[in-house]
Amino acid sequence: MLELVPDYNNTEMLMAVGWNGMMSHQIPQARRVLTRISKDPDKLLVVIDPRRSETAKIADIHLALRPGTDALLLKSMIAIILKEGMHNQEYIDNHVNGFNEILDWFAEFDVNAALKVCDLEYDQVFRVCREFAKRHSCLRDDLGILMNRHSALVSYLLVVLLAICGRIGVPGGDYLVGGKMYSDPNDPKTWRTAVTNIPAIAGMFPPNVMPEEIANDRPDRLRAAFVLGANPLRSYADTTAYEEAFGRLDLLVVSEIAMSETAALAHYVLPCRSAYESWSPADAIIPSKTKEGFLDVISRLRRPVVEVEGEQKEPGEIFTLLADAMGLIPALPDSLYQAAGSGSLRTYRDALTGYVMKHPENMKRAPFIAAKTLGNAIGSAHLASYFTGFLQRSPAKQEEAARVGFDAGPDQGQALYQAIIERPEGVLVGIQDIRKNIGRLATKDGRIRLHTAEVEDWIKEISPGEEEKRLKLDAEFPLILMAGRHMDMNSNTAMRDPAWNEGRRPCNLAINPSDAETLGIVDKQMVRVITEAGEEKIGAEVTADARKGQVIIPQGFGLVYDGVTYGTNVNRLTKNTNRDFVGTPMHRYVPCRVEAA
Repeated sequence: MLELVPDYNNTEMLMAVGWNGMMSHQIPQARRVLTRISKDPDKLLVVIDPRRSETAKIADIHLALRPGTDALLLKSMIAIILKEGMHNQEYIDNHVNGFNEILDWFAEFDVNAALKVCDLEYDQVFRVCREFAKRHSCLRDDLGILMNRHSALVSYLLVVLLAICGRIGVPGGDYLVGGKMYSDPNDPKTWRTAVTNIPAIAGMFPPNVMPEEIANDRPDRLRAAFVLGANPLRSYADTTAYEEAFGRLDLLVVSEIAMSETAALAHYVLPCRSAYESWSPADAIIPSKTKEGFLDVISRLRRPVVEVEGEQKEPGEIFTLLADAMGLIPALPDSLYQAAGSGSLRTYRDALTGYVMKHPENMKRAPFIAAKTLGNAIGSAHLASYFTGFLQRSPAKQEEAARVGFDAGPDQGQALYQAIIERPEGVLVGIQDIRKNIGRLATKDGRIRLHTAEVEDWIKEISPGEEEKRLKLDAEFPLILMAGRHMDMNSNTAMRDPAWNEGRRPCNLAINPSDAETLGIVDKQMVRVITEAGEEKIGAEVTADARKGQVIIPQGFGLVYDGVTYGTNVNRLTKNTNRDFVGTPMHRYVPCRVEAA
């Protein structure tokens, strides 16, 4: 699956849309990167976010839009760029299809009325459009839009914005990273969920529909679940629905490093090693610091840094043992075990290659085969299965690696593997030519396809009048809850011991002073937050960083440690049915009310 990754090094303007990188990070040295851009007089940092986030505080421009109006804002920006002729026609002619077909979607759009609904000034938005169109610009989006109203449409509009400005696959813009995996929801071979009829997207289904797939009387209902390193009872929407559904499973297996809330409900708990006790791979594609148009491909293996205490196993070894017990791994010849124990990677490579050439039907099982043979010899299923990824390398990857000194040929993969093992800080394993980046598209003609018939009616429905009606809140739930906030005091559900937050106020309801005054609430007062899903008590944090009309609760609390619950589980307040058409939860737009406790 392809994703767009900004060229932070070479860009002249970064637009963060619903992304608070100063807290959520998601890129190497995020705070240094964002601070450097914000302090550079020749660069521009723009943040689009309803609240005054940590990233918004250092931005040159902060578009503090009304919650839920992202689609309206982006449609306005595209309309401004097209009307003023700011778009990059040369790029469009060379790399885009369907441009003329989308023009009427934006031609008569009332931008002034739309921005009034967004609570934004026209001049400021116009400046952002002008700068984005004329500069080497890029953008990064995150959960602020991905878990909000019109999330899929907003993602689409962001691609349109980048494409018409010529910012995809170019230095300083957004690069295409990843493979050409694509699943057509209209293909009869694409699996769909039995009850909610959600298609697989890149081979995955949304967790939001899982309770409904379990809690029904159909003979083909979901009956078993294997949870690896996750905690659905705290991480996913609607804890109450999950508790009820998981209670109906015939089998619940959890592989974890701690007795999490989900593990406490499991029939079996398989203790696995932590990341500090296991080998685990990590790859990154980083734009070079010049504007010559190359992408550095960095690979590294995080090695174990502490000895294992107890009998816990690497997650990969657990799956290998299960696959073997289920008969998914064929009977293997002694020659493979002997080659694995020889101490020579070349000997093992030749033995494994010879085996899969003789038995091509077992090629897909190669990671399991390596884990069972080589893994036993070197003490790591992860390290062994990682090796199989270097056995067959495409000509493009061979070319990339050859640019940094790894000679193309049958020994290249082994040389790369050995270098990565020996250098835990990471290895430059290839350089991608940016001139070929646009060629990563999966479209038949290699062009960006802007016109998509399925979204035409949806885009046309995004109008100031229609959105104003839909955004109107009723008296029962007059505020918008932002369910989930990244900060230094939360780490999803991984950090369970509350001692790391001792002396701090890690879990509170952030509320604007104006709303607090209207409700008669003062700082540190206990309040009740009520939504359609339920209610929770929490301490109030009166702060101007919260936008008027919006309240915020961080994710990752309500964890049980030594029998005591610490903090508020915000997913008691989120309903799993409050989601978009592909099942993504609207955690950033949850109608609620707040009362003194």
